[in-house]
Amino acid sequence: MWRTQTPRPALRRALQATGYAVNSAAAPLVIAHRGASGYRPEHTLESYRLAIEMGADFIEPDLVATRDGYLVARHEPEIGTTTDVASRAEFADRQRTLIVDGVTVTGWFTVDFTLTELRTLRAIQPRADRSKEFDGQFLIPTLEEIIDLARSESEACGRAIGIYPETKHPTWHCERGLPLEPRLLETLAAVG
Repeated sequence: MWRTQTPRPALRRALQATGYAVNSAAAPLVIAHRGASGYRPEHTLESYRLAIEMGADFIEPDLVATRDGYLVARHEPEIGTTTDVASRAEFADRQRTLIVDGVTVTGWFTVDFTLTELRTLRAIQPRADRSKEFDGQFLIPTLEEIIDLARSESEACGRAIGIYPETKHPTWHCERGLPLEPRLLETLAAVG
């Protein structure tokens, strides 16, 4: 869930240029990968919000594409273990086997769903050793929603909350006509 590191000089300058307060060379930088995924289903606004409340400086969404090109937060393009799609009869025929960067994967894939269809799904906790208390309660967020959350939480807590986006399987997405980078750059440029 957490990655800590001391910012290197170039990173410190970049962070300071964006308004991020770097207190000292010894201060750890806390990056919440998947949000507070031990407490809420991963890659949900609620997971990111809790991570910020717990002191995260950055939230790190993994980004994958929908069939209509939207970037959404999921750890992998296969969503059978992180959403309730497997229990949804209307999507049963979308289960298939694909090779994702050399690995054979069977399940349901974000590239087979429009954003509107993904909005009908709910996030679940993929790990058996974590609480299922919040399963089925939260949506899959878009990159735009994550940016909005970081901005509103920055205002609410009085400190800059950064976003550390990671594109997942970019070559695989590109091979399907859904390159991640142009949409990521367009979105970041649009929000400033």
